Amino acid sequence: MLSGPLMNSLWIGLILFLVALFIYIRWMSKAKIRAHPQLGPDQLSLQAMTEFVKETLHQMTHSQLSDLGLHEEEYRRRLSKRSELRRALKGCVSGSVLDKQYVKEFLKELLVKSLKLNESNINVGIPFENHEALSPQDKFEIILYLYKQQYRDEALSKLIETYDLSKPRIIPGYGEDVVYAVTAEDIADIYANEIRSLTLPEKLDIVVQRIYQQYKGFSVIDEIRDQRIDGVSGGVSGMLGDSSGMPLRAEQLPLGWGNGDTPVSECESVWLFFRGISIHMGFLSFGNVRELKRVCQNIYKYNHPGQLSEASGYKVNEMKDGSRVVVVRPPFSESWAFFVRKFDVSSTSLEQLITGRGAEIPIGLLQFLMKGSRITAVTGAQGSGKTTLLMAMVRHIYASYTLRVQEMAFELHLRKIYSRRNILSFRETEHISGQDGLDLQKKTDGTVNILGEVASDEVASWMIQMSQVASLFTVFTHHAKTFKDLVQSLRNSLLKSGVFRQEDIAEQQVVSVINFDVHLKRDAFGNRYIERITECIPCDKEPFPDWHNPEKHTGTEELARRYVAISSEHFRRQNNTTLYISNNVVEYRDGRYVVAASLSERSVREMEEQMQPQDIEAFRCYIQTNWGGTP
Repeated sequence: MLSGPLMNSLWIGLILFLVALFIYIRWMSKAKIRAHPQLGPDQLSLQAMTEFVKETLHQMTHSQLSDLGLHEEEYRRRLSKRSELRRALKGCVSGSVLDKQYVKEFLKELLVKSLKLNESNINVGIPFENHEALSPQDKFEIILYLYKQQYRDEALSKLIETYDLSKPRIIPGYGEDVVYAVTAEDIADIYANEIRSLTLPEKLDIVVQRIYQQYKGFSVIDEIRDQRIDGVSGGVSGMLGDSSGMPLRAEQLPLGWGNGDTPVSECESVWLFFRGISIHMGFLSFGNVRELKRVCQNIYKYNHPGQLSEASGYKVNEMKDGSRVVVVRPPFSESWAFFVRKFDVSSTSLEQLITGRGAEIPIGLLQFLMKGSRITAVTGAQGSGKTTLLMAMVRHIYASYTLRVQEMAFELHLRKIYSRRNILSFRETEHISGQDGLDLQKKTDGTVNILGEVASDEVASWMIQMSQVASLFTVFTHHAKTFKDLVQSLRNSLLKSGVFRQEDIAEQQVVSVINFDVHLKRDAFGNRYIERITECIPCDKEPFPDWHNPEKHTGTEELARRYVAISSEHFRRQNNTTLYISNNVVEYRDGRYVVAASLSERSVREMEEQMQPQDIEAFRCYIQTNWGGTP
């Protein structure tokens, strides 16, 4: 029989052993999280590595550091590192290139240390050495990576230019008409011409990029979006799946399907907007609708614009790099789709945008229109370059003027280009309409008002009123095809908003406000140019003569003759609805800019009143050179 003190000692020893065992088991479980056992060759596929990355980063960003028993300095270091990783993981989905690079470097370190990726096993994920086994997406990403090493964000543009991928062609599967598309055969030919032996760091970069874009990136468009292009969209073509999400089978295709078209699913829908034309990247696919949906749900999240839901079926927002993103979803649209539009801030001078023979004519006129404080509309179809031209025109507004900008989504980013000017931009929100924003601008000491786009009736009517009383002049964009369409559209907006009730009075208000219209055009080959610059000259009505003068005594026959003549004049004016004259002062003819009608004397006089003395002399010299004298 053991004595009491010895029994107590045994119990204490047993308890200490159990506590030590518990601590050891807990420590081993944490160590298992920190050092994942090396995966076998069958577990080094891209999907397996992606799942490993997801699980590991989730544990690293959500585990309790206090359970690890760390010293205070080590605890703070790990806490800081985890906070930085969390911030980067949140920022990389908003278009931040720096956050994206940080996450990729973190993934690279994780894969090398935990999975022991090396020269012998890295080919399991992507068969770099077996060229026949590479998919078109693999080949494209390898080519783009090689081009990025030399051309950085110009890599995709250089690739398209080098191999003339933006040329219209007749391609099997697309029908009998010419189309803009890049096929898997094109990528195979380019790959055979460009491929070289890749080093281990290069292979690792490509693998990490693939894992990143499947985990936190924007799938197959992730690297494309970062390039200097006009934009990229997805989910805008292809046959929709049935209720189960599966693509339609051959027997489910519509009756009469033919013309050489090969049906593809909505997942094979990546479209590149490059220099004014839309190019179908036919070799790229999101894989499944779930991946397309994931991209749509993440790509618009910068600055928390609200939730995309069935009740709110679309979102318009900007990304961290200034790109505009539009996302739509069912039931508002027939499928999930997104549109990313990028604006080339570096090409914001008129000399870069307007090229060709006689380009100095429209360049000079646009400069003097801004210096002369003319209310100017920039019109044209979507993708014709209205926003970019508006950015360049702002450069020639006097720097002493304060600018107030109203947009649906931040697109102009004028403060990024002209950082030392007094510029403030407003945009529509869920609770603040465009008209409320324009109303507020009257109280912000604005000299020049710029409207990114006159799209609604309320904004159009308020723009007309604001141009009359609230600012020195206004510059805005509109989608009108002709100058007559522009006037009628703004007139109808005044009528529908209830500002006026008679068409002729509303139209008279419009033509009294708009001074010039700069109309942009994009041809079938993607070339952009100014089709015309139109001056609006309001027709001043002569006072109506009195048919009877009591100071002069006239006979009955003379009074009757005057009455008939004045009645005829009255009916003539009633039928003559022309309230303005539109003169094309500059036109684009046969590949060259030429002068057409002269500027009106009133426009020249009013422009000179707003110009500084040195600009008046330059303006008169410009008119003398191009029109041979003042009007």
